[in-house]
Amino acid sequence: MTSSELWDRASAERYDAEETEMSSAGVLGPTLDFLAGLAGEGRALEFAVGTGRVAVPLRERGVPVAGIEFSAHMAAVLRRKVDEETLPVTLGDMATTVVPGEFSLVYLVYNTISNLLTQDEQVECFRNAARHLAPGGRFVVELGVPPLRLLPPTQVAVPFDVSAHHVGFDTFDLVGQILVSHHLTRDGEDGRYRRSASRHRYAWPAELDLMARIAGLELERRVADWTGTPFTHDSAKHISVWRKPF
Repeated sequence: MTSSELWDRASAERYDAEETEMSSAGVLGPTLDFLAGLAGEGRALEFAVGTGRVAVPLRERGVPVAGIEFSAHMAAVLRRKVDEETLPVTLGDMATTVVPGEFSLVYLVYNTISNLLTQDEQVECFRNAARHLAPGGRFVVELGVPPLRLLPPTQVAVPFDVSAHHVGFDTFDLVGQILVSHHLTRDGEDGRYRRSASRHRYAWPAELDLMARIAGLELERRVADWTGTPFTHDSAKHISVWRKPF
């Protein structure tokens, strides 16, 4: 058991409907191009595979994909889309769970490494990725850059979405490097809002590079998005690629 918060059945059942934009062709197309190019002729392993938003279409492109998932409820939603033989999923945490065989690609998308709430567990996640990689294989992480520059003096909250159906903001514990993502989501047409919150441990790119070095991986590339936009001091997120030496 890790510090990750477990997705319950209700959250898993809502997930795909609430992430339609992230499942759109405009978002998924560049993501799949990037990952398929790194996988080449080898196998891919997704940590925190969830409902298969990325893994299922990547498998449809011909890349053999396996997954590790902490929530049995999320895995059950994935299983409605594809069978175990086509896309095997192992239940467990991404810091310690081992899947048989070697992979040319291990990847973590959509900020999911931040679900591990301690630095030690995030380090172990890098070690686990390295454990699964064949020599020359890559570990890919998609993660937001902490938006601390947006915090006014003495305040600890940053809004990230204000719309008719959703209000979202993050609050920050600057000492513990913990952010809490708060959501007010409108359910139905009766005007009521559902409140939810999730905890995450944020980390800077340089901190992840050190985790990679501890795991024996070397930084190969860092870009601002899946299309390869250069990463700069103004980038809101990064796609980082570390390689296991031959």
